[in-house]
Amino acid sequence: MFASEGHPSACLLTLAFLIHLSPSAAIFILPVLLLLITEPLSRLASPRVFPSDIRKSWPLVAEFAAYFVILTLVSTLVCGSFSWVGQTWGAVFTLPDLTPNPGLWWYFFTEMFDHFRPFFLMVFSVHLFIYVLPICIKFQHDILYAGFLLTGVLATFRAYPTLSDPGLFLSMIALFPEIYPHLRHPIVTTLLHLHAALLLPLFKHLWLATGTGNANFFYASTLVFGMANGGGLMDAIWAGLMTAMKVKEGYEVTQE
Repeated sequence: MFASEGHPSACLLTLAFLIHLSPSAAIFILPVLLLLITEPLSRLASPRVFPSDIRKSWPLVAEFAAYFVILTLVSTLVCGSFSWVGQTWGAVFTLPDLTPNPGLWWYFFTEMFDHFRPFFLMVFSVHLFIYVLPICIKFQHDILYAGFLLTGVLATFRAYPTLSDPGLFLSMIALFPEIYPHLRHPIVTTLLHLHAALLLPLFKHLWLATGTGNANFFYASTLVFGMANGGGLMDAIWAGLMTAMKVKEGYEVTQE
């Protein structure tokens, strides 16, 4: 929003706050910078690559780094030491709290042998960032849509998700009405979300309240929820590609 209104400093400060609170949000650094050095508008139905000079991004990177360093120093002054880093940022990457949640991490690491834990923590943490470059390259004609897709990636694979994370992703679909005709399985995705909305509270009650279930019940419902989020993400990727490309009768494919 700030980028489209010509306020890059406000946008970078907001991004610094977001990453300071949740380091996993660092996946948005690249799309935000690309939005700031190009035209921050969605042209999914009429794709064209915006002319950009990568040298324009260096002052923005420096400004973002300054904001982030200032926020880090302020937090250190408030706490009196750097001990807050391990208890906040470190918790995202070391996963000390395995309290059941709607995410996919907690049960996996509950069942894991301790000597495998560091390796898989590294794999799960890096896994979030491997999507950034491919999505930004594929949707370089519409970086705003690339940022939208990365919101779905973060909602699906972050360590400690809440229901608001996929809720934000799903609500942002309204920003791109041109993709609606190209969604392949909207009914299936909707039904999966509906099933997850029913199963999550039901299996939690069976496990924790009545004692007639166990952790596998609740984790099964989180797997359904993860499938729903993943299905919505894949559908959005497909619809975005099909919106940018027009398939005519026969085998001819033309770029609009």
